[in-house]
Amino acid sequence: QIQLRESGGGSVQSGGSLRLSCSASLSTSRLNCMGWFRQGQGKERERVATIDTSHRTTYSPSIAGRFTISRDIAENTLYLQMNSLKPEDTAMYYCAARPDFCNGNLRQYNYWGQGTQVTVSS
Repeated sequence: QIQLRESGGGSVQSGGSLRLSCSASLSTSRLNCMGWFRQGQGKERERVATIDTSHRTTYSPSIAGRFTISRDIAENTLYLQMNSLKPEDTAMYYCAARPDFCNGNLRQYNYWGQGTQVTVSS
C-alpha cells in the first residue's frame, strides 16, 4: 500500500510563494496520474492540478498561470510551485494518485495524503 505525505505548507502574505512536496513511500512509476487537490473551509474538495507519467498537465482555471505542477518519478516525489498566492488560495492541500489516466473525479483517486495547510493573508 503506497503512502503519500505532503509538506511545504505554511502562512504567507498575498503575492507570496510556496512550494509543496508530496513524497511517496513506494515507487510511483505505476501511478500514471498524480495530482494536487484542495479544500477550503466550508467548501468541497477540488482539483488544482494533475500530471501523468508523460508529464502532461491539467490545471484548474483559478490557478492557471500561477501554479506549476511537476513530478520526479525517480525520486517518487510530486511538487506544486505556487506563485502570486491569493487569500482565496487558502485551503488544505492534498496529494493524490491513481494508476489510470488523470481526470477530475476525486472518488477515482486511490491514494491520498493527509494534507498540508496553506494560509494566505491579505
